[in-house]
Amino acid sequence: MHATGAKPNIVFILSDDQGAWALGCAGNHEIRTPNLDRLAASGIRFENFFCTSPVCSPARASLFTGKIPSQHGVHDWIREGNTGVDATAYLEGQTAFTEILAEEGYHCGISGKWHLGDSQTPQKSFQHWFVHEKGGGPYYGAKMVRNGELVVEEEYLTDVITDDGIDFIKRHAKDTEPFYLSVHYTAPHDPWINQHPQDIVDSYDDCLFETCPQEERHPWTIPTAPGRENTREHLKGYFAAVTAMDANIGRILDTLEEAGIRDDTLVVFLSDNGFNCGHHGIWGKGNGTFPQNMYDTSVKVPAIFSHPGSIPANRVANDLVSGYDFMPTLLDYLGLASCAPNNIPGHSILSVLQGKQMKERQNIVIYDEYGPVRMIRNKEWKYIHRYPYGPHELYHLVEDPGETHNLVDKEAYASIQTALKAELEQWFYEYVDPAKDGTHQPVKGYGQLGLAGIQAKGKNAFASDN
Repeated sequence: MHATGAKPNIVFILSDDQGAWALGCAGNHEIRTPNLDRLAASGIRFENFFCTSPVCSPARASLFTGKIPSQHGVHDWIREGNTGVDATAYLEGQTAFTEILAEEGYHCGISGKWHLGDSQTPQKSFQHWFVHEKGGGPYYGAKMVRNGELVVEEEYLTDVITDDGIDFIKRHAKDTEPFYLSVHYTAPHDPWINQHPQDIVDSYDDCLFETCPQEERHPWTIPTAPGRENTREHLKGYFAAVTAMDANIGRILDTLEEAGIRDDTLVVFLSDNGFNCGHHGIWGKGNGTFPQNMYDTSVKVPAIFSHPGSIPANRVANDLVSGYDFMPTLLDYLGLASCAPNNIPGHSILSVLQGKQMKERQNIVIYDEYGPVRMIRNKEWKYIHRYPYGPHELYHLVEDPGETHNLVDKEAYASIQTALKAELEQWFYEYVDPAKDGTHQPVKGYGQLGLAGIQAKGKNAFASDN
């Protein structure tokens, strides 16, 4: 916090389907992200930041509420209830951190992807509301919601989202009260071919894509997974989507600096979930396979926190951190820790942002879920349990960081598997809302049609696999 005690502005930048590997400062020598590298140099980059579920809507709901999917009830990407007479506010009645910020005097705005239902109605104390109609689609001719009305934006969507966010910053840069801005890109989510600035696409013509090895197709690959055909062009498009987004992030940082408020602004960059571009033989995230997967490439995301003068510069943190830690950390950073809702599983990592070593986080454990699939992970082991019948997985991450050798049901590791399973079940037992328990929902990765546990139009609340 500033010595003056004034609360900082906040710009929260969220990408869509960006693997933790898709970042230059994270060691990728092929993808160009100079502005994210610049942001990381001015703050702390987390090497082990995990989403709460490897698909967009549940992960985003967890960031806003601090809850896991089996508490907030969003278990898959929102397929129906985005607009029209059946519009559904999936987080209605649940406290989002933006509501707390608004009560503390923040002017809150969002530009970009919402994808948590009822896109035509501003929610969660957002006073400025420019959002995607659904959750994805073409980058040219995108359907958006502006002032409650459906509009079509003909220009490149990543530029459009940035333009709107910059306009918000300029309008509130001189306010006496602080502002909060969500800039939620759809990049680098597919589609990738003929969807991004051609000069950037062409700049990857000679790229070898060594950072995206095209491994033998995973046996659980779903038939609709993107990228399986014309792979090289898809890779060029994916990389171009990231680089074009990075250029726009540079525009946001420049705007903050030109307005003289960069030192007064906390900038956070995350992605909603990870992504595989051939890694493990998968194109996609958690629902790139069925059963859904929990590979690190699906659940680990890029994460950067930057606030000059308050957060140490050019640091890399190895702590294991989850999306459910985001809300308590943000509130603690602002001196609002007491405002956090009860019974949320996350913990503040404020001391890490202050450059201190957190001894109590040395043995931290990360939990993830995607419907009936649940994961427990520490720095040494990962165990994945699929209710009710499996298959299950066990990986020794120290010796097998690529998760290539499944040790489940091996007699030599039986005690480890038993202990991890018991810890997994105890943790979820503590936090799950029985009415929203993902293991009791028909989640298959093809989209959520209605509120958890409620029948939608005589159909299952979640889409079938057709």
